[in-house]
Amino acid sequence: MPVKKVLIIGAGIAGIATAIRLAVKGYQVDVFEANNYPGGKLYEFEQNGFRFDAGPSLFTMPQYVDELFTLAGKNPSDYFNYQKLDVVCRYFYEDGTTLNAYADQEKFAAEANQQTGEPADSIKKHLKNSANIYGITNHVFLEQSLHRLKTYLHGDTVRSVFRFPQIDAFRSMHEANQSLFKDKRLTQFYDRYATYNGSNPYAAPATLNVIPHLEQHYGAYFPEGGMYSIMSSLVKLAESLGVVFHYNSLVEDIILEKQSAKAIKVKGELIPADIIVSNMDIWFTYHKLLKQHPHLFPKKVLRQERSSSALIFYWGISKQFAQLNLHNIFFSKDYKAEFDHIWQQKDIYHDPTVYLNISSKYKADDAPPDCENWFTMINVPANTGQDWNSLISTARQNILAKLSRILGENISNLIISESILDPRDIESKTSSYQGSLYGTSSNNQFAAFSRHANRSSAIKNLYFCGGSVHPGGGIPLCLLSAKIVSDWIG
Repeated sequence: MPVKKVLIIGAGIAGIATAIRLAVKGYQVDVFEANNYPGGKLYEFEQNGFRFDAGPSLFTMPQYVDELFTLAGKNPSDYFNYQKLDVVCRYFYEDGTTLNAYADQEKFAAEANQQTGEPADSIKKHLKNSANIYGITNHVFLEQSLHRLKTYLHGDTVRSVFRFPQIDAFRSMHEANQSLFKDKRLTQFYDRYATYNGSNPYAAPATLNVIPHLEQHYGAYFPEGGMYSIMSSLVKLAESLGVVFHYNSLVEDIILEKQSAKAIKVKGELIPADIIVSNMDIWFTYHKLLKQHPHLFPKKVLRQERSSSALIFYWGISKQFAQLNLHNIFFSKDYKAEFDHIWQQKDIYHDPTVYLNISSKYKADDAPPDCENWFTMINVPANTGQDWNSLISTARQNILAKLSRILGENISNLIISESILDPRDIESKTSSYQGSLYGTSSNNQFAAFSRHANRSSAIKNLYFCGGSVHPGGGIPLCLLSAKIVSDWIG
């Protein structure tokens, strides 16, 4: 039989992982990317002697990356290496509390007890509940398609369905956390995990309390070479398997014949395929690439609420701060007000929670001597036409005032290099509708079931991977979407 040809639209991490899996199975795979580099949101840049990972900065579940090398018969460590973090993140509260989130669960429980007075047993109970939710949901809801009959005929699925009440889907994350912890600082600590998929802890189901298990059980890691080394190593692996990457190759249309995907159009040329996989945001896949077929649009899915976005300041800082770690969080004093501004008012609260990533803590050459590279991010609403120039200017002032106050240093005077990424840029650079980071939000209990499937129900030979489809956004879930697509194609 002739080798089947697969065309993948978009060289994000899910698209590359899909290419690797299908190449291992013997398919001929070509990847078409509009930018002149691979990675989607996971890319890097340099400015004035500082290197920045522009997008995702937290690395968990490295086994999903290693698995791709193993499938290809390669030794992962020949391509990609990483080290486990002792402290996952350092948290700063407005009352002066500093909390180290140790990877070791016993150490973290003791730290939380010492800093907040919260009983260690409460921490352990939450971690046990998180592990329980993971055990119920992982193999059924994350590693398989929810849109295939065979998933529901599997014994694991049946067992998980009977345990459905245990995933706590009918109250919010905040309600669940507040009921367990006496100390508001611990409630806020665990509420924060909703932001890992761009959701609101006051609306998202407590099922999302599964997320801490990924970080506090499996741990967090720093890739040698920085986050972009994940991407560069996978591209190298894909190319060694015969995958061909086409950069500066904007896909203009998906060509259909009798509701079957037959080709893509690039620079006016039709490129035929047996199978097409879109790693492009699902909204743009339909509205840009299938615009001539609106009758085939899944209108209800495309109307779903989008996840939050981000405003990021990339600052070169002319000083090193011993009190800061690789990952740092400076909490808002009023978390509820912050999320109300993001989700109801669609603007930025005057006291936002600030995430600060400093890769030069682990990779010294990411900054000049005696300097640090600050990836400074806050959660913001998706782009619906706000006056972003005004919002950015005010947010910058508020962030600098907050960091300067807590760190006891005028940070503004230390900035010697600056770049900014806002929701408009995220949308234009990565084709993420409204600049949302994770596709649709998870602000209701049925969100996991309502994400777009990994295969079109209306168009034959058309598949989807990436953060805007099942099972969701973030590096681990994007890699799982590639696995689901590969298994479905066969």
